[in-house]
Amino acid sequence: MAKVLGMSKVYDLGYRNHRMDNISIQELRARLIFLFRLLKVDTIVTYDPWGHYEENPDHYITAMAVESARWMSGGRLDYPEHFEAGLTPHSVIERYYFARGPQLVNRIVETSQTIDRKIEANAAIVTQGPGGEAGARLKKSLADKGKYLPILGNDDETANRNYIKHFVLDKDSQRLRGVPSDREIGEPYGLDWAERFHYIGPEASVLKEYIDEHAIDKKP
Repeated sequence: MAKVLGMSKVYDLGYRNHRMDNISIQELRARLIFLFRLLKVDTIVTYDPWGHYEENPDHYITAMAVESARWMSGGRLDYPEHFEAGLTPHSVIERYYFARGPQLVNRIVETSQTIDRKIEANAAIVTQGPGGEAGARLKKSLADKGKYLPILGNDDETANRNYIKHFVLDKDSQRLRGVPSDREIGEPYGLDWAERFHYIGPEASVLKEYIDEHAIDKKP
C-alpha cells in the first residue's frame, strides 16, 4: 500500500491489530514525538481525536497519541535527550483529521485526480476489508450460484477494483466504512470524488505586525 501511495519510507512500530488500548500511550507518544522531530513533519493525517462514537480502540488511541505528540514535539521541555542527539523542537503545521461518526468538517478535498490510486491502495490491503480481494470473492460466490454481476467485469483484478470503486467508496460506503460515499461528499461542491476533514492549519501571530506598527527607537 505504501508503494502504491508513493511513500519513500515506512516505520513499523510493531503494535498488534485491535490491541492498541493495551499499550502505554506515553510510550506511543514518545515514539511519535521522536519521529516528528526527526522527519520535520509538517502535515499529519489521522483519526480525529475529538471524533465521537468510534468503535475501534486502535483508532481513538492512535488519534489521542498523535494529537498529544503533535502538541509536545515543538516544545523544549519534553525529552531533552533528543536535543543532545542532534534533534530540535519541531511543530506540525497542518492537521487533517477524519472520523467515522459525527465531527466538525471544515475542509473538503477533491480526490477526482487520485481516485484510481486510492482504489489501488485499497486493493493492496488483502489482509483486511472492506477492499482487498473482496470483489473477486463476490464474483466467485455469484458464479457458484450461476449468476454474474456485470459491474465486476470478467477477471479478478477488475472485480476487486470495481468493487472498491462502486461499493466500498460509493454505494455501500456507509455500511462498509462508516462514512458517506466519496461521491456524495463531492456532489454538493460539483466534484466527482472528495473527502471531508476537520482541518487545523497554522495559527497566525499578530506579534510581528504589532511590533512593526508600535515599536519605537529606544532613547539613548
